[in-house]
Amino acid sequence: MAHAPTPTPTASTTPTPTASTTAPPAPTGAGPAPRGRLASALRAHALTKLLPFAVFAAVLLPAALTLRPGTAWPDALTVDLSGPLGSASDWIIDNRDSHPLFLYFFGHISNAVVLSVRAVYLVLLGAGWAGVTAAAGLIAWRVAGVRLALTAVASIAVCGLLGMWVPTMQTLALMVVAVVVSVLLGALLGLAAGLSDRLYRVLRPVLDTMQVLPAFAYLLPVVLIFGIGVPAAVLATVVYAAPPMARLTALGLREADRGVMEAVTSLGTTARQRLLSARLPLAREQLLLGLNQTIMMALSMAVIASVIGAGGLGDRVYQALASVDVGAALAAGLPIVLLAVVLDRVTAAAGSGSGPTASGASPSGASLSGTGGGAGGRLRGAWLGPGRTGWVLVAVAAVAVALAGRLAGRLNWPGSWTVAIAEPVNVAVDWMTAHLYSGVPVVGGTADWAGRFTTWVLDPLRGGLQGLPWWALLLVVAALALAIGTWRTALTAVLALALIGVLGVWNPSLDTLSQVLAAVVVTLVIGFATGVAAARSRRVEALLRPVLDVFQTLPQFVYLIPVVALFGVGRAPAVAAAVVYALPAVVRITTQGLREVDASALESARSLGATGGQQLRQVQLPLAGPALRLAVNQGVVLVLAVVIIGGLVGGGALGYSVVFGLAQGDLATGLVAGAAIVCLGLLLDRVSQPTERAGADRKGA
Repeated sequence: MAHAPTPTPTASTTPTPTASTTAPPAPTGAGPAPRGRLASALRAHALTKLLPFAVFAAVLLPAALTLRPGTAWPDALTVDLSGPLGSASDWIIDNRDSHPLFLYFFGHISNAVVLSVRAVYLVLLGAGWAGVTAAAGLIAWRVAGVRLALTAVASIAVCGLLGMWVPTMQTLALMVVAVVVSVLLGALLGLAAGLSDRLYRVLRPVLDTMQVLPAFAYLLPVVLIFGIGVPAAVLATVVYAAPPMARLTALGLREADRGVMEAVTSLGTTARQRLLSARLPLAREQLLLGLNQTIMMALSMAVIASVIGAGGLGDRVYQALASVDVGAALAAGLPIVLLAVVLDRVTAAAGSGSGPTASGASPSGASLSGTGGGAGGRLRGAWLGPGRTGWVLVAVAAVAVALAGRLAGRLNWPGSWTVAIAEPVNVAVDWMTAHLYSGVPVVGGTADWAGRFTTWVLDPLRGGLQGLPWWALLLVVAALALAIGTWRTALTAVLALALIGVLGVWNPSLDTLSQVLAAVVVTLVIGFATGVAAARSRRVEALLRPVLDVFQTLPQFVYLIPVVALFGVGRAPAVAAAVVYALPAVVRITTQGLREVDASALESARSLGATGGQQLRQVQLPLAGPALRLAVNQGVVLVLAVVIIGGLVGGGALGYSVVFGLAQGDLATGLVAGAAIVCLGLLLDRVSQPTERAGADRKGA
């Protein structure tokens, strides 16, 4: 399962890395000459690229020292946006109830959203718990088999057992509308970007901004326009969840097999016919993966959207955390996790074509999904039937169960069928706080770890960044970006950093950057080690999968209080929360990348007598390079996504500014800090991801 800030990841976008079939390097010391020559060529190439930059820096340095001395960004080079943004905020508030733009455009959008959410909610309540549970089980059975059907039924039942049936239906209604709108909008944008190179170049920075801009930063403009309530929550979710669908749609259309497209074109088909008969069918897996990622990201917004009146499970989580009731927060957070797991499994099975819908039954009668073989597979195929007939039967069966429940007067989940878990969870949290926070023999308590991490890592890192002259930091960023990319890459990174200074948030941004760098390093160290272990052992991967599922889908607010209880308040718990959130994606991508390495390359290494460690270092890791770079990218994006949450637990800096701007209705403070976070994301992406042109240069060298 993948997230966030997909993105690009996206959050979650994990393209399958392709492995070269080139013979692996010899594991022994004999024959290092080719690798040595290649390494020398790469070093020479990097020096050649950096030489003009060094000459330029030597000329610029004396001028910078003379004209702009000091370390902080010069005040003369800043732009104060508080006036224009404050005026815009005042105009919206003054005209929201009278201007035609709000009455006849935004007003109609708001009414349509409210009516849609209410209609879906009434349908869910009318179906009753029996109808909803039956529908979930039958759809999962139709798509992926018996095992997933049982998982779906159990997950829906747990939502009722926890006493969260009505809030779950409220959240599900809001998510259905948000996902439908996100998929339609994302598919249209992806279609335009996939068919036009110019539109692709135009839309890419827009999608980057939508995905990296913290949710709290654009909650305020949405609330100013639509007010507190369901419309603002749905539209904020759409802004966050639509980019993965757009990106993956564009990717699927642009990577359509050229041979197939040429064959279709040779038949004299029109552009519309080629799109409908070739491009879209070839992009099926990418489209379904986009749907999967959109659902995951929409559910991850459930708690954040509750801040502006979404209601449902997110509101229960937020209220519980406001009263420091971890048990109640977990009881409301678990249904979100269960919904995410079920929807992820169903859409993933549909996208991979492994379920009975996609592949049917094998000649022997066994299901290709491996979940209902033999007689069970024949029974499912006979009862559900092929194609649309099977779906019609699924719908008829679900409606029949819903009507039976309605006639029996069993619409709401029975109150006697609930289990209270809040008190045991709170007791466990209290025990952890009492026994692990301090006084642990030898290793010390978690409070000691947080203090040492702050003193030995975060403080020196922040001091070093803020102590560097602003022009020196620009030169360092340019050198790093140029070393792995092109002049365009370096220019983009430098402009992103310079824009932070122009916005007047230089020191807070460097404080945030120090926390992000520390969190990314910890995430990558743990994630790569765990991913290697999971790739080398199916048992380890099976044990890790449910843990990663919970970490990736559990709302960030739910594990925020246990983190604070264990580590206190400050920058260290903010880093810990970021690591927990970003770790699952890094582990999954690393595991997948190592697993996808060409088997013939590994077989060649084994035939040369390579040990397991030599195969890992000299074959798997080099060939999984694209996946590992993607893991780095996702680690950066997901850590940045938790910067705002870190601001709530003492992380300060930009995260606190965004939260403060939302709480006080200060559009300037919130948007400027959010824009600075976007610039940090762009900067870190450019200095951590080699460009395609740079890769071609290295290959030529």
